[in-house]
Amino acid sequence: MAGDDQEWGARAVCRSADPEELFVEGAAQNRAKAVCRGCPVRTECLAYALDHRIEYGIWGGMTERERRALLRRRPTVTSWRLLLESARAEYGRQDAGDQETGGSSSQTA
Repeated sequence: MAGDDQEWGARAVCRSADPEELFVEGAAQNRAKAVCRGCPVRTECLAYALDHRIEYGIWGGMTERERRALLRRRPTVTSWRLLLESARAEYGRQDAGDQETGGSSSQTA
C-alpha cells in the first residue's frame, strides 16, 4: 500500500462491475461484498474508505454500517492506511517464519 494515491483502483476487481451493484441496501449488500473476496487491493480500498470517512457503498468488503462500527471501536486511529499496512507487513513476517520452520505460529503442547 504505497502512498495515499488511488493507483490501486486500477487493479480492483469491482472496476469491471456495475457501480450500482456496490451501492445497495439490505440483503443485496452480501452479494456486493462477495465481489471483494479475493480482490488484490481489498486492504487499500478499505483503508481509503476509512481514512476518507466514505459513508456509502461497499468498500474493502465492508458495508457503511460495518465501517462506522469499526471507526467507533478504534477512535484513536489517525491513519487506517498506515495501520493496515503495518498489520499486513507483520502478517507477512509471521507467515514467512512459519514457512521457514515448516509449521504454524500456534504452539502445541
